[in-house]
Amino acid sequence: MTEIVLCTLNARYIHSAFGLRYLYANMAELRERTQIAEFGLQQRPAEIVERLLDQRPRIIGFGVYIWNVAEIGAVLAILKQVVPDITIVLGGPEVSHPPDLPACAELADYIVTGPGERSFPALCCQLLTGVRPEPRIVAGPTPALAELASPYPYYSDSDLRQRLTYVEASRGCPFKCEFCLSALDATAKPFPLAAFLSELDALYQRGGRHFKFIDRTFNLRIDNSVAILEFFLDRLGDGLQVHFEVIPDHLPERLREAIRRFPPGVLQFEVGVQSFDPDVQQRISRRQDNAATATNLSWLREHTHVHIHADLIFGLPGDTLANFGASFDHLYALGPQEIQVGILKRLRGAPINRHDDAYRMRYDPNPPYSVLATRDIGFSEIQRMQRFARYWDMIGNSGRFTTSLPLLCGDRPFERFLDFSDTLYAGAGSTWQIALKRLYELSYGIMTERLRIPAAPAAAALAADYRRSGEKGRPAFEAGASPAPAKRPQTGKRQRQAICD
Repeated sequence: MTEIVLCTLNARYIHSAFGLRYLYANMAELRERTQIAEFGLQQRPAEIVERLLDQRPRIIGFGVYIWNVAEIGAVLAILKQVVPDITIVLGGPEVSHPPDLPACAELADYIVTGPGERSFPALCCQLLTGVRPEPRIVAGPTPALAELASPYPYYSDSDLRQRLTYVEASRGCPFKCEFCLSALDATAKPFPLAAFLSELDALYQRGGRHFKFIDRTFNLRIDNSVAILEFFLDRLGDGLQVHFEVIPDHLPERLREAIRRFPPGVLQFEVGVQSFDPDVQQRISRRQDNAATATNLSWLREHTHVHIHADLIFGLPGDTLANFGASFDHLYALGPQEIQVGILKRLRGAPINRHDDAYRMRYDPNPPYSVLATRDIGFSEIQRMQRFARYWDMIGNSGRFTTSLPLLCGDRPFERFLDFSDTLYAGAGSTWQIALKRLYELSYGIMTERLRIPAAPAAAALAADYRRSGEKGRPAFEAGASPAPAKRPQTGKRQRQAICD
């Protein structure tokens, strides 16, 4: 009999709810009375409610995150209308920092803050015996990692075949970067290594091949990092892909030697650079050796097959468009395969909120709470950079413009791509719903007319990229014709996915 349902809404099907599996694993004697229910953001709230009620639960626990808080609020509103007697418990980062809570928290009977592996089962035990404890906000204690039951057996075989397999070798972060909730952690604590490697092997034997480590600082403890890399080196082949988040200024030789041995297509590193501006770094309590960061990124590109996804944040306190542009140019010159341009977001509980008054930080009250303006950056500049980030994903990060991108960016990549972005938006009127063939044609027009790139090399580079993309047809510039003006979109409906993803 299902009396407890653990529920969340994932951004995409490929994602799996790692936190729910941790809760389920640690439900102890209540596990047999508990089920996991995962849904997607695109599903209708009424459909989700109907499927939840099919289980006839007495308690529903929701994992609430920045990407699903609005949709979960819609689900809760229907639940409370249809079955007000069901007990609703919320947990997750979006509800862990009272009194700074989202509107949907008002619809919950209980809120569990912080780690829930101990507090949520204890609360459920009370509720199922008819006890309604006070207060409604329950603080979750931090359990010893060695005492936690493993979540890994609760990945299904289809999860392992079709989804990312999330794993963690450590929990927490020793750094204090103020834009991140991990700044609240005391330190990073590793899971017992031998037991963790045994769990990894069990997942691999069951068919797991796409592993994503959620450790904030994978390369913090080099002995553990090397042991994990050696584990995967012994299991190369058969579609293996492994994703790590690394700090950029710490790649000692032992780690380099292990990384160097991986073939193409296996390792992806997410590298949080965020800014190369020392003043901005100091202001947000970020410790980063910029020279070592540049050296390590160059080494990774020149001597390894690692796919590098490097992050920058626009809108940090005291940042300006010019300063961000300098960071972008510096990072672009180091050659990562992807540069993720992120707009600063206000995470509930993050220490960066202390700068709100001094730097006049203004945030969108709607998730994902992106910055709208600061003392040094106006609203219009933020909007320009939102479009820049979207177009950079379509062109700089997609892998579809590898020949033409260097021509487009020249020796002033930020300045030129910002000009390109402004012109593309003026012509297309949208950052969404641009068909790929049309994008190539518009790019040719901007490169030749706005950026003054000679027509012959621009056409040759774009044509080579177009053929490599596998797109059918022939773009207008190959026939010598100018692309027709783009039509402005007919709808303002929110789009979740782009044609050119």
